[in-house]
Amino acid sequence: MKLFTKEILNKLPPLYTNSEKSMEETKVILKLFNPCGAGTWYITEYDPEDKVAFGFANLGDSECAELGYVSIQELEDFRGPLGLGIERDMHFGYEHTLKEVFDTIKAGGHI
Repeated sequence: MKLFTKEILNKLPPLYTNSEKSMEETKVILKLFNPCGAGTWYITEYDPEDKVAFGFANLGDSECAELGYVSIQELEDFRGPLGLGIERDMHFGYEHTLKEVFDTIKAGGHI
């Protein structure tokens, strides 16, 4: 599965664009997940040249979920059981804010 469509690339701002914005003002553009286990990434910014994204990651423990950078190349290269890789949530819209995602995940919920 292609993790980034042209539409998503057009919507994703460059790294550090949201650094002065509040979590309520920052939109989550992309949700990536591991279909075979823990791992969900909510992406807010992206550098296509270096293939590095910034966002909120939950690797299976909502209390340890955190904001940070992730190598998209590593996610693209990952293969889990049965050879399945990281997937893009095709039904995830652009209306979620970082604050909404952060609060929901930290409370043990899912978006």
